[in-house]
Amino acid sequence: MTDAHIYVIGILLAWMAGIRAYLTVFGVGLAGLLGWVDLPPALEPTTSWWVLGSSGLLALAEFFADKIPGVDSVWDLLQTLARIPAGAFLAAAALSPDGQLGAGALAAGAGVALASHGLKSGTRALLNTSPEPASNWVASAAEDTVVVGGLALAIAHPWLALVLVLGTSLLGALLVWWVWRMLARGVRRLFTRPAA
Repeated sequence: MTDAHIYVIGILLAWMAGIRAYLTVFGVGLAGLLGWVDLPPALEPTTSWWVLGSSGLLALAEFFADKIPGVDSVWDLLQTLARIPAGAFLAAAALSPDGQLGAGALAAGAGVALASHGLKSGTRALLNTSPEPASNWVASAAEDTVVVGGLALAIAHPWLALVLVLGTSLLGALLVWWVWRMLARGVRRLFTRPAA
């Protein structure tokens, strides 16, 4: 695998950690344990049964917590403390051939994880304004699918995965911006009095 492929995989892992950190760690560890991918030395600990077990249980807890309106927003707020550092670690570990985590790779991973986490949280905050729970379930299931599919695609075709991630992120950010703008415009109209 070339250095460019490894860089792309590191960025993709950080992006997925910003959405589902525990599921991403579990997927990386499982892929390494089953021999689907040769992990760099810094990612080898993800193959331990302790890491696989704890990340698997936390991913299961997140699967259910993320389906409940309101609870998902509190969960996202708390997970900011886990997703950003996990993204930083995964990116730096993927980019570290000797096991030493570089500051630049940590910063890049943290930035990518923060961006995807912010997009996810902003989208879910908008969905929580709708009265029915179906939109939360659909969004949560889509996020689970994106992370699992993204992991598989990152291992098999990292460049295609990167293009899809960038396109999805751009479209998602534009959609969130447009909806927030429409909501703000509606609130302004609601509170402004017509001139006499």
